Amino acid sequence: MANASEDEKTARLAAVRACDRVLSTGKRPLMRERLDRLVAEGAAAHDLDSPTDMYGDGIVATLEQRVAGLLGTEAAAFFPTGTMAQQVALRCWAGRTGNPTVAMHPLAHPEVHERDAVSVVSGLRTVHPTTAPRLPSADEIRDLDEPFGTLMLELPLRDAGFQLPTWEELTATVAAARERDAVVHFDGARLWECPPHFERSLSEIADLADSVYVSFYKSLGGISGAVLAGPTDLVAEAKAWRHRYGGLPFEQFPTALAALAGLDDVLPRLPSYVAHAKVVAEGLRAGFAGAVPFFRINPEVPFTHQFQVWLPFPAASLDAAGLRQATETKSVVFGKWFDTEVPGMSVTEVTVAESALEWTADDVADGVAAFVERLPAS
Repeated sequence: MANASEDEKTARLAAVRACDRVLSTGKRPLMRERLDRLVAEGAAAHDLDSPTDMYGDGIVATLEQRVAGLLGTEAAAFFPTGTMAQQVALRCWAGRTGNPTVAMHPLAHPEVHERDAVSVVSGLRTVHPTTAPRLPSADEIRDLDEPFGTLMLELPLRDAGFQLPTWEELTATVAAARERDAVVHFDGARLWECPPHFERSLSEIADLADSVYVSFYKSLGGISGAVLAGPTDLVAEAKAWRHRYGGLPFEQFPTALAALAGLDDVLPRLPSYVAHAKVVAEGLRAGFAGAVPFFRINPEVPFTHQFQVWLPFPAASLDAAGLRQATETKSVVFGKWFDTEVPGMSVTEVTVAESALEWTADDVADGVAAFVERLPAS
């Protein structure tokens, strides 16, 4: 028997699927829809009459070459998960630098979402140049009071609100790490959406680092999977560790095919999503102003096509209001809300993608008004 949370999730997904308009993220497809789309989009991305892959050849090798070309690196290795890709990258660099210490933000993905795998599985340790909700500065890297072999920078820093530095700040931070004889690894799970902010190409951004990880289901709408890109010798070593970590399945063509389709179809549209995120944030700000006791859009002007919204209500109340809005108006503004460590405050992530492009700032403000009307009076 399904528990209450599963029932709520099922009801929410059903209500969103029945909506005519969805602002954030979009409707989650059914398996049949996903398979039909994969065949339709995949036919344009790769020859579907070619043999399936075996242990990383065929379409997987094609994907690796494609990403290496986009990022301007010598080589790339496909991994089933980003968690594995980054652990392998950091492990390889620790062996090469002779230092198992990795400098990263305490809100970085390995610190928050991977059950301490970097230390428990890979035997590395981490230090934090800053606790401020942003990427570390060059001075903070220079002033870190112990040596480190690798600096890992998450671009954008998701759990701080998808934060990005300026290009000048980023290049200065990288240079500071080099001054300390450290290598630089980019957690670029969402690197695909960073070029508009930096006004630089993917390859120009990736060129700052010694290695880069990118995801295919974040930003690009893939099924799963990731790539670690960098020098040929590093990638060769990473592939050996990939095998040891159990990351070389017999066949991976569905995930590789979805990734290629995302590079073809979604990647060119990301700049329009990033630009429209600013319009959506403007509409949210107008809708909330004077309607709730407090709200925060973080960052105030989004750096990418994703950002946070904070409200002073329990997450359960906000989720219930969203479900009522979806059911009663066939239109929904927000996805799921989460309670925070601040009592009474909740946060949600807004993702501006294809379904959001038809929403004007006024449409968003009207949607917020309908959402607020369904919040408890208290």
